[in-house]
Amino acid sequence: MTRVLFIVLPLLVGGMLAGCSRHETPAYQGYVEGEYVYLGSSQAGRLTQLPVARGDMVRADAPLFALESVDETAALEQARQQLASARAQLADIETGKRAPEVNVTRAQLAEAVANARKASLQLVRDEAQFKAGGIAKAQLDDSRANAEATAAQVREMTNQVEVARLPGRAQQIAAQRAQVAAAEAALAQAQWKLDQKHVRAPAEGRIYDTLYRVGEWVPAGSPVVQMLPPRNIKVRFFVPENIVGGLAPGRAVAIHCDGCAADISATITYLSNQAEYTPPVIYSNESRSKLVFLIEAHPQVADAARLHPGQPVTVVLK
Repeated sequence: MTRVLFIVLPLLVGGMLAGCSRHETPAYQGYVEGEYVYLGSSQAGRLTQLPVARGDMVRADAPLFALESVDETAALEQARQQLASARAQLADIETGKRAPEVNVTRAQLAEAVANARKASLQLVRDEAQFKAGGIAKAQLDDSRANAEATAAQVREMTNQVEVARLPGRAQQIAAQRAQVAAAEAALAQAQWKLDQKHVRAPAEGRIYDTLYRVGEWVPAGSPVVQMLPPRNIKVRFFVPENIVGGLAPGRAVAIHCDGCAADISATITYLSNQAEYTPPVIYSNESRSKLVFLIEAHPQVADAARLHPGQPVTVVLK
């Protein structure tokens, strides 16, 4: 939010005329304005840390304040554990069964092969006995059924060994990968919420004010720190209508302020497209000389710290 210093336009025009009489190049009166940055958190919480104070100069990314974050820290740890679990399950599905599980299946296959061989030999003996009249047909049928059953078991266990060595089905893998992606998104959200409880300076600048004290409850979205980056400092001045037509963004100007060791260079960044009167008069050709236009100029970031919002200045066009 910008703090605008209201200046009576008749005084500006008087300053312009006076400036013209003192300088070979016309000079225009103006003032410094700052566009303040209000920093808050998207999350509510109790203010626990406020390492900055009014008037401090802070660097970019410097910590400004922190809110209570017990719940957010716990939620972040929970999200990390859930992601680790989802990734482990995906790895298990992609690699198939573990070696000990495969070995158990292979042992069961070996047992089935032995049973099938035994049943096959018994069937051969029973067939010979049946031909000799030594056993009934029912016993031969039982022997044949047992041989077929054990052979089928061998085929089943062989397939199980092959399946145990394969990874999970494509649908299972896809579903688990989706679970991993969801866990990653939940972790990112938890990290973002925790980061919102620790606010840092978006740029180098001066702390203009702090709006809460440690221990106070800060609603979501409420600004805690008000700061002014040097790049947000500008000079506003007014020029007559016969001058504004020769100006354009990018035009260089010199700014003079009381107490400044040297003039400060600045660049015009904005020209108002609406005229203002000094004082209220009837619009006519005779009153055109009383029209003024608002101009804004930004100094270099390195020089901006020498200017202060509300400070009167004199601007000379280059």
